[in-house]
Order: sequence, then structure tokens, then C-alpha cells
Amino acid sequence: MKPIDYLQQTYAESLEIKKQFMATSSEKLVAAAERLGKCVSTGGKVLIFGNGGSAADAQHMAAEMVGRMLLDRRPLPEIALTTDSSNLTAIGNDFGYDQIFVKQIQALGRKGDVAIAISTSGNSGNVITAVEACRKQGLFVIGLTGGKGGKLKELADLCLNAELGSNSSRIQETHIFAVHSMVDLMDRFFLES
Repeated sequence: MKPIDYLQQTYAESLEIKKQFMATSSEKLVAAAERLGKCVSTGGKVLIFGNGGSAADAQHMAAEMVGRMLLDRRPLPEIALTTDSSNLTAIGNDFGYDQIFVKQIQALGRKGDVAIAISTSGNSGNVITAVEACRKQGLFVIGLTGGKGGKLKELADLCLNAELGSNSSRIQETHIFAVHSMVDLMDRFFLES
């Protein structure tokens, strides 16, 4: 296979995953945006977390909510739990890597807040443990996952699953579309000033 053929193949695969995602998840995407708008309009905050590329997506979404995406509006309370290196390394060292998000959820999460848990497999141990803590504390959990959805699909209150994705790269391409869509829809339709 030539490089250009491989590129065309991965492009077509990415498009097909997004088409399937929209066919199965568009109403859930709108519901997620509405939940985010309600949360921040009533004084709540959003806590978002994941590993690797999903950690980068968490930071990306936090930047778009605290700053802005397409529309000027007030800064919104969202915290990416992936950014504080002192917290991450202290918690990881003292309690184990599976606790790096749990401890932050326990410290920062309040009933009525929204947690966005991102795991391309749906089975990342530290994400699942944190989601379980969210459930105990009364946070609404939006899961972003791929393939069969793993444990996250069952634990999340609302799951956005790129089900045709068979590798992290293609799943994350759909996840960033979901992130952009949630913020954009929230800003345009569900945010009270």
C-alpha cells in the first residue's frame, strides 16, 4: 500500500466513525450540552479527566469553557484534573496511580456538578475508580468512550460512544468533535447569563 492510499483509508475510516457516532449519539450530545448549561448556570462546575490524549482533550475542553470557543461569554467553571503535576505526582506516589482522579473528585466534586470521564477503551482503571467516586458524591457523569464502551459505558449517566472506533486515534478524533459540539451547543442554546 502506498502512503497516499493509507492516508485515504484512515480518512475514510475517521469519517465513517463520525457518521455512525452522529446517527447513534446526536440526541445524547444535545442532552450533554443541556446538562452542562444547567450545571454552570446554577452555580455548579465541571470536572473532566482522562489519560494521555484524553488528558489533552480534558485540558482542551477546560480552556474552551474558562476562556471561550466560538462565542464571547463569561468564563465558566471547569477544571481539568489532568493539569496539576504536584497533585498528580503526590497522589500517585502516596496512594497509587488509580487514585489520581479519585482524590481530586473527593476534594472538589459537589452534588449537582458534572464530571466528564474520557477513556477510549472505557476500562482505564483510574477513570473507572473516579467515576465510582462521582456516583457516590452525586455528580452527573458524562462518559466519552469507544468500541464496546467498556465499564464506563455502564457506569456513566450519559455515554457518548464512538462505537466503530477500533483504535485510540480514530476514537479521539470523534471525541474532540464531541467536546467541541458540547461546548458550542451549550453556549448557543443552554447557557443562562
